[in-house]
Amino acid sequence: MPATTAETLSLVSRTVSVAPLVLLSAADHFGRSGKGKKRVVGVLLGQNDGKNVRVSNSFAIPFEEDGTDPSVWFLDHNYVESMNDMFKKVNAREKLIGWYHSGPKLRASDLEINELFKRYTPNPLLVIIDVQPKEVGVPTDAYFAVEEIKDDGTTTTKTFMHTPSIIEAEEAEEIGVEHLLRDIRDVAVGTLSTRITSQLQSLQGLHLRLRDIGTYLQKVIDKELPVNHAILGNLQDVFNLLPNLSNPTALTPSEAVAMTNGSATEGTAAAARKLEGNGNSELARAMSVKTNDQLMAIYLKSAAAGGEGCEEGRGGGCRGKNGEGKKANGVNGEVEEGGKGEEKKEKGKEADKKR
Repeated sequence: MPATTAETLSLVSRTVSVAPLVLLSAADHFGRSGKGKKRVVGVLLGQNDGKNVRVSNSFAIPFEEDGTDPSVWFLDHNYVESMNDMFKKVNAREKLIGWYHSGPKLRASDLEINELFKRYTPNPLLVIIDVQPKEVGVPTDAYFAVEEIKDDGTTTTKTFMHTPSIIEAEEAEEIGVEHLLRDIRDVAVGTLSTRITSQLQSLQGLHLRLRDIGTYLQKVIDKELPVNHAILGNLQDVFNLLPNLSNPTALTPSEAVAMTNGSATEGTAAAARKLEGNGNSELARAMSVKTNDQLMAIYLKSAAAGGEGCEEGRGGGCRGKNGEGKKANGVNGEVEEGGKGEEKKEKGKEADKKR
């Protein structure tokens, strides 16, 4: 099994973050080298403070290997030294911290190449960048070389130990990558299609992660893997972050007694249904209310737009109605005139009485 020395634990516990610029450079390097005929190798630049490893830049290097014999390979270390000196003049903070190759998996010659990079850094970082990913997820795998201690007491050997890695970008890098993706995006594809595709890829990535978690837990149950309380604690934290969509109501005393006694009565079944279905019904009702509000807003907007179209398209009919209104006004005028005549007669009668 791998060694558990303090040095090994410090290497494994480091957080490795890779900038998107490194992924773009590696993909461009692979594309210019022949697209799939052979793997490509490059140098990683960044900072390594002992706890966090930040890979911020990279450059390609000449590399050749025999496809039949993995022990035969060539790497131009003079080119590495000259390019490293030039990058130091541009940005002295970026130091040589390791190397990368396009993988997609570890090779037999990786340990020998890693020993070569120990000329420039004590603990070189190896990042395998999958330039042709077949599954959705982080396309990088980070490794550190450690001493492997065997149980039989024989000589220790070198092996690679996996270290978690993430893709992290600064604000300027995010803006640059976003503009680059806009340039290479298919214009014929609509915004809705792009959003749905992104959500589908995210759900596929989540499904793969959940499948890996299920496979790990099943192996622990079958005692194929030992119990790791740190991993189980992280999984418990993940499950605790899930929203609670159910809000069951409290049971009545009779229902609680029935469920405790385990009697298969109608009250027990009704209580169980109450516990299971109450939260779902409340969730469904809330979603229905929100959907109805949205549909009502759409309906009112359509009705208002239809009314405006009616006024613009049916101007003749509206004018005809206005004409009828004038006739009505005429009738009212006649009524008003008749009313004035009656008032004059009454005033005349009052005047005769006074005389």
